[in-house]
Amino acid sequence: MVKHIGVVAVSAEGASLCYRTLCLEGAALLGPHAHPEITMHTYPLAEYMTHIDAGKWDEVGEMLLSSAEKLRKAGAELLICPDNTAHEGLDLVRDRAPLPWLHIAEEVAAVAAERGFRRLLILGTRYLMEGPVYPTKLRARGIEYQLPGAEARQEINRVIFDELVCGRFEEPARAYYKQVIDEARARGCDAAVLGCTEIPLLISDADSSLPTLDSTRILARAALRAAIRD
Repeated sequence: MVKHIGVVAVSAEGASLCYRTLCLEGAALLGPHAHPEITMHTYPLAEYMTHIDAGKWDEVGEMLLSSAEKLRKAGAELLICPDNTAHEGLDLVRDRAPLPWLHIAEEVAAVAAERGFRRLLILGTRYLMEGPVYPTKLRARGIEYQLPGAEARQEINRVIFDELVCGRFEEPARAYYKQVIDEARARGCDAAVLGCTEIPLLISDADSSLPTLDSTRILARAALRAAIRD
């Protein structure tokens, strides 16, 4: 039996990419037009942002748990959240989750280690770049990381919230992210973590001077493996 995947969504574009990946790549594992059963729940992003802006990560965690319980009742058997930033809240409540919950940064760190990367550029919201989610998981794998400078973090964050989560993927933003990646390459980074689930819709390996770690698809693929393996 293939397990039913529950998706705790936060922002629409990243969750949509995750859902499409589960469906399309599920067929490669299970046969034409086949994929695990999938249920998704999300509260409005605005409700999450009220708590995130206030630094109330415990409240973010409670919202995630509430979605998780709705998904359990709908029949889900394992959980994912295609939103990197919200994992700061998840880390506070994961041990209370009603179902096994894959962690996006753990999955990215595992792929980085498997591919032999040793120093990663982290891209994402300012909360994610300046927070503990990736440092703790990368440190456990012996992997170093770097952040863009303060001004670059501000602009990366602005693009995410003003453009990417609204479904706008435009060339000026792409060019700016490429420049940030080029600068990180010059500083010795050997890969870039696309640590906002919308960034892979803007940047891919074809655009980047560094190999990219697409957190959205990495998480979806891990969920497919877990659903089939278990």
